[in-house]
Amino acid sequence: MNEVLKQLNDRKSVRVFTDAPISAEDKQAILTAAVMAPTAGNQQLYTIIDVTDPQKKEQLAESCDHQPFIAQAKLVLVFCADCLKWYDAFCHSDCAPRRPGVGDLLLAVDDALIAAQNAVTAAESLGIGSCYIGDIMENRDTQKEILGFPEYVFPAAMLVFGYPTEQQRQRQKPKRVDLSYIVHENTYRHMDAAELRRMLSKNCRDGDYDRWIQAFCDRKYNSDFAREMTASVAAYLDEFQKEGEQ
Repeated sequence: MNEVLKQLNDRKSVRVFTDAPISAEDKQAILTAAVMAPTAGNQQLYTIIDVTDPQKKEQLAESCDHQPFIAQAKLVLVFCADCLKWYDAFCHSDCAPRRPGVGDLLLAVDDALIAAQNAVTAAESLGIGSCYIGDIMENRDTQKEILGFPEYVFPAAMLVFGYPTEQQRQRQKPKRVDLSYIVHENTYRHMDAAELRRMLSKNCRDGDYDRWIQAFCDRKYNSDFAREMTASVAAYLDEFQKEGEQ
C-alpha cells in the first residue's frame, strides 16, 4: 500500500488537539490543495471562510451543537457553496442570467465538499488532524449573523484542524462496512432486513443489535440536531427555489 492510500485508510476524525500551532506554510499548503480539487466546469463554486477571530470561533462552537473543541482548533475553515459570485459576474457583464436554483446549489455543494476533502487529505499528509462539523448547516439565522452569508451562499461544511494528542493518535478508527454492501454493480440493490443487519452488526459491540440500532436511531436520526439541520436546510432550499422562480 503506497503512502497516499495508507493515509486515506488511517485517517480518522480528531476532536482533541495539542497546543502546537499550524505554521503559515502548512496552512497555505492545505488551502492550496483545497482549491486544486476537481470542480464543475472550472467554476470553483465555493468560497472558503478562514475563521481567525477567537470570538467567532467561540460563537461557532456554541451554535454548532455546543462543541468547545471547535474554538480550540488551530485552523477553522467553512466551505460555502457559492452560487452568488458567478451570478454577480454574469449580471455585471449584462449576460441576463436566470436566478440561481436548487440544481445550482447542489452542484456548488458538490464542489465545496470536494475541495474540503482535498484539504483534509493535505492536512493528513502533514500530520495535522481534522474533523468535519456538519452542524454548520443548523441554526441558519445564527450562522448567517456570525459569518455574514448573503443570499445564494450556503455553508456546506466546516472543518477544524490541529495536531492530534497522543490519545487521539492511538484511538481506534471506527469500522467501516464491507465493500460488498457499499458497491452495487450496474444498478441499486435494495437490501432486506437480514442483509442490513449483517452490514451493521459489526458496529454493535455488546451483541444486542436491536437495542443498539434503536439507541443509534434516537441519538442520530431522531435527534434534535438532526431535526434542526433538516429545517435549516429546507429553509435554504425554499429560499433558492423561490428566488430562482422570480
